[in-house]
Amino acid sequence: DQVMLLVLASLLTLTSGTLSLDKLNMCMDGKHQKTAPGPEGQLFLQCTPWRDNACCTANTTEEAHEDNSYLYNFNWNHCGAMSPSCKRHFIQDTCFYECSPHLGPWIQPSWRKERVLNVPICKDECEQWWEDCKDDFTCKSNWHKGWDWSSINKCPEGSKCRKWTEVFPTPKSMCEEIWSNSYLYTTHLKGSGRCMQLWFSGKNPNREVAEYYNQAQQSRSFRL
Repeated sequence: DQVMLLVLASLLTLTSGTLSLDKLNMCMDGKHQKTAPGPEGQLFLQCTPWRDNACCTANTTEEAHEDNSYLYNFNWNHCGAMSPSCKRHFIQDTCFYECSPHLGPWIQPSWRKERVLNVPICKDECEQWWEDCKDDFTCKSNWHKGWDWSSINKCPEGSKCRKWTEVFPTPKSMCEEIWSNSYLYTTHLKGSGRCMQLWFSGKNPNREVAEYYNQAQQSRSFRL
């Protein structure tokens, strides 16, 4: 009996090890992502950092930079023209979401087949995003749902355009609320290895972060 238990335990360890490795290099089952990550020769502008190992195609990255892209038929300019300094963060957010092969630990089933939940975002990146958007306007705190979709997204009836800082009084409220808790605000900084970076150049630093959280999840599972 003891031998059998040892064999089962080692099989479970091997299986969970394989599953955990898969989680570190995989593509979400989303609307536009590839089935598996790999190199892409040319990615467009802000999405370029992912070109060595990407879940997105060149076409997707080009669309990510458009105001009314076919990716999600989403209009950034729903309360007047969004400032370029603010918009660049939403473009980067789209690149991160579409291209990243290291989101495995946070992928959850959802209305879109799969989504991410509570991806730890770096404090300094979230704060810069909020800072660069604070003079813009919006009518909603959750941009995932509740729009008037009669054509492209419009502010729902009865809502009004308000200053960004009224809708999102803090960087934390913006980063966590805007995409239904896709992001989790942290006190970690870029380069700490404890938060996922939307902005980077050179080697992708996010694999190391995914490894850290994946191991933490595994440890929790074994303790349970």
